[in-house]
Amino acid sequence: MSYTAQDYKKGQPRWCPGCGDHFFLASLHKAMAEIGVDPWNTAVISGIGCSSRLPHYMATYGMNTIHGRAAAIATGCKVANPNLAVWQVSGDGDGLAIGGNHFIHANRRNINLNMILLNNRIYGLTKGQYSPTSPRGFVSKSSPYGTVEDPFRPAELCFGARGHFFARAVATDAPGTVEILKAAYNHKGASVCEILQNCVIFNNGTHDSVYTKEGRAKNAIYVEHGKPLIFGENNEFGLVQEGFGLKIVEIGKDGITEKDILVHDAHCEDNTLQLKLALMGNGDGFPIALGVIRDVEAPTYDDSVTAQIEEVKAAKKYHNFAELLETNDIWEVK
Repeated sequence: MSYTAQDYKKGQPRWCPGCGDHFFLASLHKAMAEIGVDPWNTAVISGIGCSSRLPHYMATYGMNTIHGRAAAIATGCKVANPNLAVWQVSGDGDGLAIGGNHFIHANRRNINLNMILLNNRIYGLTKGQYSPTSPRGFVSKSSPYGTVEDPFRPAELCFGARGHFFARAVATDAPGTVEILKAAYNHKGASVCEILQNCVIFNNGTHDSVYTKEGRAKNAIYVEHGKPLIFGENNEFGLVQEGFGLKIVEIGKDGITEKDILVHDAHCEDNTLQLKLALMGNGDGFPIALGVIRDVEAPTYDDSVTAQIEEVKAAKKYHNFAELLETNDIWEVK
């Protein structure tokens, strides 16, 4: 059966006009329609925050749960019913602050979840406190003189927890967002999609360098497995390896040709270069990497649990409660 985006829509979103959540929701509806999983075989789980209202606008199963516990509840959902397509949606506060421990362990266990991290670098619902991804020096209601903390970088957490899938898109880039969501679904295991978006009320402009199509042409690089790492408004720049790091070169200058440019390998188990790509673009002169950065196969937690249950059952002498009772001494009382 084929679906349209309309088949996954429900209700009227109650977010501020211009909020990145609107853009992402539209892309999620479109991606789900293209993936084609039945709405009644899909569950969307969230925690607390502006972005966590998203399950209310999905014509699927959904739970708007408690602060920071979306990954834990999504894990139970998937293990209890492995046939469900489970999408977990969290903001940077919900997902990486109170929910940070669940985030890293969901990656470590490699549970077959599609984990969406909507990153606007601020607590929006509680009115503008700095979050775990806010940059050092960021002035907010909870840091009036600038935060003295260094931020989490989601890719670093994902890779450090031995994550096997990481992708990034900008909320206003619908085609780019749809593509990574489809790739996340097709990956078997824990997938993390970081979505860069602005909070128009409390942190507007935080991702302005890539929020427009023109900005992305200048300041982003779209990575694709098996394709050279080329970027620029006219594809005039590329990335090469220099020592243990990366270097920007201009194609056609100093004898540099496209053959000299690194080719992206999202399937490489060694994440060294993938992590370097994922961490670019934080004021270092490098472009921000968008697309699927890491996509590596590995055993999943839910498959392993199911296989273990079947293995234990096969070795047991009993397979139901009545047979269990009969494994011990039996007395008949007359």
